[in-house]
Amino acid sequence: MQLAEIIKSLNLKVLTNPKDFTVTQVKSGYCSDLLSCVMTGASPEGVWVTLMAHGNIVAVAALLDLSAIIITEDAQPDQDTIAKANEKGVVILSTPEPNFAVIGHLWELGLRAA
Repeated sequence: MQLAEIIKSLNLKVLTNPKDFTVTQVKSGYCSDLLSCVMTGASPEGVWVTLMAHGNIVAVAALLDLSAIIITEDAQPDQDTIAKANEKGVVILSTPEPNFAVIGHLWELGLRAA
């Protein structure tokens, strides 16, 4: 599934530098607010749904080669986190929706866990 489709369908706000999201593939999804769980449970080219907005999310997403991070409940990363994400090529998206609603929308789109 193209990341562009997810952004449009869920009306997500792109917080990092824009790029051609039609070439970014998303193959799975994962939801957790514990970094250690994400590191063991998320898969490359997956999308990570979380309430966390601190800088450590960028390091984990870059390490796992995730397609994007969706930050929920309007939690907003600071400018240093966004700058770090841009430097590492990590896409950060935002929504006012809670985790549960975002995961439900992703499921309806056909996205499943790895």
